[in-house]
Formats: sequence, structure tokens, C-alpha cells
Amino acid sequence: MQAEFIGKYFEDINIGDEWVTPARTLTETDLMAYCYLSGSYNPVHTDVEYCKTTPFGERIFHGMAITSFTSGLVERLSILEGVVVGLLEINWKFKAPVKIGDTIRVVVRIAEKRATKRPDAGLVATARTVLNQRDEVVTEGLTRMLWRRRPKTS
Repeated sequence: MQAEFIGKYFEDINIGDEWVTPARTLTETDLMAYCYLSGSYNPVHTDVEYCKTTPFGERIFHGMAITSFTSGLVERLSILEGVVVGLLEINWKFKAPVKIGDTIRVVVRIAEKRATKRPDAGLVATARTVLNQRDEVVTEGLTRMLWRRRPKTS
């Protein structure tokens, strides 16, 4: 018996398809949890007094934390559920700082889709743009994944 997935199979998506994730407001707990999980305690993320001397004026999130939160927000769309075979590449650009209290959301667009030699999966690239509450782009990038094809019925 084949497992049922709610994600969109390779055949169900087209270049240009676009979705917007729910929003998420980032908290001090999110920042400190990421410090703990990553082991990165750089003062720009942890030291309030030090940050007053930086161009940001306050603590900012790790770029990789935002990349991780982006992944989680995209998962909430369910388009990937059960259909991503593997992550192949991440190409990411950080445009603006994300601070405690910022609210982010992600615009996801299918940027590339092509068949591979694998009969069970194709390559899909999604362009991801992360916006804050002021609709400013804070980070953007491209992820390439192997995406499950619809199972053949016998």
C-alpha cells in the first residue's frame, strides 16, 4: 500500500507557481534557542550593551536562524509534505537584519523544474523571498531539491 501525501507531486507544480506562508513574529526565546542549538553566542546576537555600539543598535538574529525559520514556514504550506526526497543546494543572500519582534513571512515561487535520470524524482528549485512586517526583503535565496514524482499505478 502506498503512503498518502498531501504535498504536491512533481507533476502538480509549474514554473511560476507561487505561495505565501503564514507570518511568524520572532521572539527573544527564538533567538536564544537558536544560540543554544547552534552553539553560536556571538555578541551581535547575545550582548545588549555591545549591540548598542553596532549599526543595528540591538541584537539581531543569525542569518542561518532566519534560513531555518524560513524552512519551517514553507513546511506550513504543506506543498512539500511527503514529496521532498532530499535537499541538494541552498544559495542564500542576507539583505537586512532581523530583530527581536520582527514578523516574517515567505513568498515561495517555483523557479526551475526539470526531469532527472531518476524515475521517482525530478529537480525543483524554489525561489524564496523573506519579508518583514514592513514588506522589506530581509533575505532571499534559491533551494534545489529532489521532488517526488507521482507513483505509477499498476
